[in-house]
Amino acid sequence: MPVPFSSLSVFVTLPPPADESAAAVGLARWREAAHDATHPTCAEAMRTLAEDKAGTRLLSSVFGNSPYLTQICLKEPDFVIRLAQQGVDATFAEIRGGLNHEVASLPSRAAVMATLRVAKRRAALTIALADLAGRWELGRITGALSEFAECALDIVVRHLLMSAAVSGEIASDAVEQSGLIVLGMGKLGAYELNYSSDIDLIVLFDGERTAYRGTRGVQAFFTQIAQELVRMMAERTADGYVFRTDLRLRPDPGSTPPAVATRAALTYYESAGQNWERAAFIKARPVAGDRDASRGFLEELRPFLWRKNLDFAAIEDIHSIKRQINAHRGGGRIAVAGHDIKLGRGGIREIEFFAQTQQLIWGGRKPELRGAGTIEALNALATAGLIAEDARDALTVAYEFLRKLEHRLQMIDDAQTHSIPQDPPTLRRVATLMGFADAARFAEALTAQLSAVETIYARLFEEA
Repeated sequence: MPVPFSSLSVFVTLPPPADESAAAVGLARWREAAHDATHPTCAEAMRTLAEDKAGTRLLSSVFGNSPYLTQICLKEPDFVIRLAQQGVDATFAEIRGGLNHEVASLPSRAAVMATLRVAKRRAALTIALADLAGRWELGRITGALSEFAECALDIVVRHLLMSAAVSGEIASDAVEQSGLIVLGMGKLGAYELNYSSDIDLIVLFDGERTAYRGTRGVQAFFTQIAQELVRMMAERTADGYVFRTDLRLRPDPGSTPPAVATRAALTYYESAGQNWERAAFIKARPVAGDRDASRGFLEELRPFLWRKNLDFAAIEDIHSIKRQINAHRGGGRIAVAGHDIKLGRGGIREIEFFAQTQQLIWGGRKPELRGAGTIEALNALATAGLIAEDARDALTVAYEFLRKLEHRLQMIDDAQTHSIPQDPPTLRRVATLMGFADAARFAEALTAQLSAVETIYARLFEEA
């Protein structure tokens, strides 16, 4: 009986394979796996998928463009079959919905880690295909990555706190009101994660909210929670990793433990907080732990972040941050091969940086400018008359183009890279994934977007 692939039509728009030989090798390995499959239904479905026109397009596009996605497909053909049958929307919803149910019954940290890693690679494949097929817009793609990260963080934190309750260190009813604050910063906080992104967290604790019963002390307890959170998310195992996790945005990271007491954090920000830290907190939001305590902390921090007046020294300090980025890395002329599309001239950081600095300058007086998302901020600035609509439109187009390119650079090998490849075969692969017929047309389009950002950024910042 034929296997129904009712959702295959959405994959006919996938890019063709840039490397035909890699696509042929991948298809041959897929057919060998179908021949060796022990379950007859899976074997038949694999053969049917490879013989279907849209199915061949799906497999060839993956095998001929991304070694990382190829590994996932060959490792989990049964999941690929389910994805082809259900489509990307239903499959991603199934991944998200199944996580809490599956993890709730797992007894060990190793089992939780393994389950999350399998779910992450399945989510990575689903999101990549939704992106490449043009099924999801940028906001849905970055939102799905961010939603999965938040779900994974919540599961790990809940598991750690429930383990502490079982061992008697905290009360069994203190898991929800534990005093543990986990803030998502940067792209996680703004629902803007990229395909192979780190997640930036600040871990705090309000010891007064937790009736700690152990013997090692509150600080030691929450420090170990933070360390285990990072390990369970970032450690590479045979199943891979979930997300690389960074705690260095916390107050004075060189001299503070991984988990910082809220009183100490507030004292630091009130007395020594810097403007780059104010900019970072524009995107901060609770992602795990005690959500009430998190919201209370952010409310107390509001006077540090949003000021009615910003003096000229602070504005110059904000401006100097970008000059430091230029001097440190990516500050040269616009190029294509080797250009850093995040930190280089005309890149993603330039768009984000302008939006954030204008938010800091005007957000104290205008609450409508305090949105976390980059496009959201640009729209609000234009609506308020602080930037021209044509500048807003050009920056939005460039931002969407560069974020799309960033995802394709990273999904090739699951590498945290922002640099355009210099070798012609890989550059051709990137051009193909971006929908261009050749590298020359891709280079022309990229240069136009980078130049537009550089020009607008310079003009707007000088005026500001």
